[in-house]
Amino acid sequence: MALSDADVQKQIKHMMAFIEQEANEKAEEIDAKAEEEFNIEKGRLVQTQRLKIMEYYEKKEKQIEQQKKIQMSNLMNQARLKVLRARDDLITDLLTEAKQRLSKVVKDTTRYQVLLDGLVLQGLYQLLEPRMIVRCRKQDFPLVKAAVQKAIPMYKIATKKDVDVQIDQEAYLPEEIIVTVGLGRDPGVEGLLRGCESTCVQYHYIHSIVLCHCVVSSDLRHHCHSQVYQ
Repeated sequence: MALSDADVQKQIKHMMAFIEQEANEKAEEIDAKAEEEFNIEKGRLVQTQRLKIMEYYEKKEKQIEQQKKIQMSNLMNQARLKVLRARDDLITDLLTEAKQRLSKVVKDTTRYQVLLDGLVLQGLYQLLEPRMIVRCRKQDFPLVKAAVQKAIPMYKIATKKDVDVQIDQEAYLPEEIIVTVGLGRDPGVEGLLRGCESTCVQYHYIHSIVLCHCVVSSDLRHHCHSQVYQ
């Protein structure tokens, strides 16, 4: 039995509706899958960029911290240099003042004698040897001789020991030294005493007069000591 035109049109519409429905469902499925893949890729890209940004700023923070440390170190070094320069300037000023004061003391025989008395006696106490040699500047010989004569009885009373003290008149200390006395137990220590000569005028304190003497121990090693007198 042949279909009428109306039935044919009806079947065609039905088929078209079915095909359209299938197409819509397929399109929705594709859209859903595309959306899912998009979200996944977006999340991956966002996470990747977030990590890159975090790494970038972490690196920047480390660089800034390192720069801060370098700057701080430079500032500290500059501060140290300023302190050292200030200290050197102060020491230079103190040395100049001390030398001037010492020069004045040397010219004052009374005060100079007191200082030499103290130096000689201190040297005897530090060495504590039965026989000692005193070395001085040639121009100081009379004053040093008097100091030795005063020191011997005081030393004997304090230590209850005898002592023989001789003044070396063959090898005087350099005249350019402001004031110094060298004491030793052996006449062969000239080289050691001379090794101290450059040191003898380098220890000075403001408002004090500092006299330095070289002390030679029993094993011939030398040490430089400073004595402060107000």
